Amino acid sequence: MAEWIEVCPVEDLQPDSGVCALVKGLQVAIFYMPKESAVYAINNYDPFGKANVLSRGLIGDMNGQPVVASPLYKQHFNLQTGACLEDETVTLPVYAVRIDNGNVQVSV
Repeated sequence: MAEWIEVCPVEDLQPDSGVCALVKGLQVAIFYMPKESAVYAINNYDPFGKANVLSRGLIGDMNGQPVVASPLYKQHFNLQTGACLEDETVTLPVYAVRIDNGNVQVSV
């Protein structure tokens, strides 16, 4: 059974942007898309730039897939699967995330 860790109130999230949270020692990038009623959580580490920066990336849509573009070398990562669109051999960890009673919760 999943253990849900409360991260912050949903009001602390930036609409259509990312924030980073430390969850059980892991840097988790959380992206909030209120128009789509969607919230995503992936590992914050950019394996190409070798830095924890993905929460600062630009989010958008490529071919119907929600993605974040790394702020360093611009690789795109699918927010649902963690897969890199430019290099299919690279996949980031994704985490279950939900909004419950106005609070963001992540399971890592």
